[in-house]
Amino acid sequence: MPSQNRLLQALPLTVLDKLKPRLRGHPLDAGTVLFSAGDKINDLYFMVSGAVSLVTELSAGQMIETAMIGRESVVGGCAALDEQEASHKAIVQVAGSGYALDIDTARRVARESEEFRTAIVRNEQFILMQAQQSAACNATHDLQSRLARWLLRVRDVTGSDSFVLTQEFIAEMLGVGRTSVSITAHTMQQAGLISYRRGHIRVERFDALQDVACECYGVIRMRYDRLAQLEQPAGAPPLSSRPVGVRQ
Repeated sequence: MPSQNRLLQALPLTVLDKLKPRLRGHPLDAGTVLFSAGDKINDLYFMVSGAVSLVTELSAGQMIETAMIGRESVVGGCAALDEQEASHKAIVQVAGSGYALDIDTARRVARESEEFRTAIVRNEQFILMQAQQSAACNATHDLQSRLARWLLRVRDVTGSDSFVLTQEFIAEMLGVGRTSVSITAHTMQQAGLISYRRGHIRVERFDALQDVACECYGVIRMRYDRLAQLEQPAGAPPLSSRPVGVRQ
């Protein structure tokens, strides 16, 4: 249901009613590229489950993640506000599902609804904040603390302690070699922080993993929770964001 996406859930019913007829269920298979840098964005994607990475690609073929999007947000939201081409590549990191909305409808509703425009702007600001924090993190912190931060962010975005991710993909997102990720993940597994087997990762000790993570996780999580509070409908019960450290 559209209400499973936090951004859609927070919209007034009058606005949501304008979007619902045009929302199309859309499976999100791992590795799917929703659009690349320079592409015209034809659809917005409102996540219900799974995770999408926004990445910057270099001429030599490397790519590094700048932000991660899940059920709290929308992929390609900036296109609802202007005619700009995509500035980054959006690739499905963890398989899930969502709703696609054609760009013509998105722009029409954005023109008509201040609430919809405000929701899009807030989410784009959150994505920009992630990119800025990631740049500082990649330049400053060691791989173990970065990997811990990244896995915790995947956990927050997907709402699950378990997810399917290859070491090759993780290495690409963090901008390091696969061997480095393998060694670091093995160390974390020996410490009982995570378990890893054939691409299946499980966060075993959230609190301990949080202690290992760099400060960037806390900064992003604080802004993530703040965004959820801003988008919560007046008089509604708390959104389904899990408290830190609590499993489902």
